[in-house]
Amino acid sequence: MRLATYNVEWFDALFDDEGGLLADDARSGRRGVTRFEQATALGIVFTALDADAVLVVEAPAAHRGRDGVRALESFAAIYGLRTRRALMGFANDTRQEIALLYDPDAVTARHDPRGGLSDEDGEPPRFDQPFRIDLDIDDRVDRVAFSKPPLEVALASAGGARSLRLIGVHLKSKAPHGARDRDAVMRAAIANRRKQLAQAIWLRRRVDADLARGSDVIVLGDLNDGPGLDVYEDLFGRSSVEIVMGGDGENGLFDPHAREALERRLGAQPSTARFYLDTERRFLAALLDYVMVSPGLMACRPAWRIWHPFDDPVCWETPELRGALLTASDHFPVTLDLDIAARS
Repeated sequence: MRLATYNVEWFDALFDDEGGLLADDARSGRRGVTRFEQATALGIVFTALDADAVLVVEAPAAHRGRDGVRALESFAAIYGLRTRRALMGFANDTRQEIALLYDPDAVTARHDPRGGLSDEDGEPPRFDQPFRIDLDIDDRVDRVAFSKPPLEVALASAGGARSLRLIGVHLKSKAPHGARDRDAVMRAAIANRRKQLAQAIWLRRRVDADLARGSDVIVLGDLNDGPGLDVYEDLFGRSSVEIVMGGDGENGLFDPHAREALERRLGAQPSTARFYLDTERRFLAALLDYVMVSPGLMACRPAWRIWHPFDDPVCWETPELRGALLTASDHFPVTLDLDIAARS
C-alpha cells in the first residue's frame, strides 16, 4: 500500500464554481505559473506518485457554492489517475480544504470523525467543535477551534484485510495581521503559536484515544512547524511536531525525517517545501510535511520518500518529473509504502 501527502499551492484557483478545470493561460495562484502549466504539472506528479491514496492539503474549496469533491474527481478523470474518488470531511471557509483522493479498487475510505460535541466525557471533542484548554496558564479556560478541521478517515485495503486510521492535518499559525508595531507583532505571533500548540495537544489526545482502541494510526499532512523552524520555539519548549509525535514511549509516532531533524539541529536536513523570499532574493527550504506512523505499523516495513526534485535521485534524473515538481507547488509530496502482507 502506498500513501502520500501533498500540499498543492492554491489548487482551488484551478477550478470554476462547478468544479471544472481551468487549464488556460491565465495566472494560477503560483508565482509566474499559468493555470495550464500548473494543472499539467500536477497531472504528471500525481501520475508518477502512483499512490493508493493521497492526502491533498490545500484542496479545492467546498463551500459558497463550490464543490471540492467534484473538482478533484474531474481533475482525476482528465489526467487518467487511478486515485479517482475524493473524500472530504468538515468543510472550512479558507479555500484550502483537506481531502483524500483514493483508488477505489485498492482501498475503501470513509469520513469517520470521533469525539463528541464537547470534551465533558473525557475524550477530546470532534474536530469541528471547540476544545477547552488553559492556553496561558492563568486558571481560565480558553476555547480553541481549527480553521481547517483535521480529516479522520477509516481506510481499509481491498477486501478489508487491513484497516487503518488516517488523520489528515494542516496546522497553521496565522500571520499577525493588523499588528502595527513590533510589540503588537510579537504578542500576536506568540498568541497564534500558542493556539497552534493547543491544536497539536488536541490532535495528540485523539491519537492516544485511537491507540487505546487498538487502532493503527497514521497522521499525515502539513504541520507547518518543526524543530528549529520558529523563533518562539524556545519560549514554549516544543514544536507542534514533537507534541503530535509524542516522544519515544510505546505510543510514540515515528517519521524518519522528523526524527532526523530533531536529532541534528545543524547541518543538512531533509526538506519538503521550497519558498522564494522576495526581500532576500533567495529560496528557503523547510521540512513541513510528514507521514507519522504508530508503533504497530513498523512491522509493515514502512519506507518513506520525499519527492524532492533536487534531493531525490530519480526525480533529479527525470527532467519531466523534476520540472513538474517545481511548477506544481511550493511543497513536494511525501510517500509511505507499507508491506501490508508482512504485518504479523
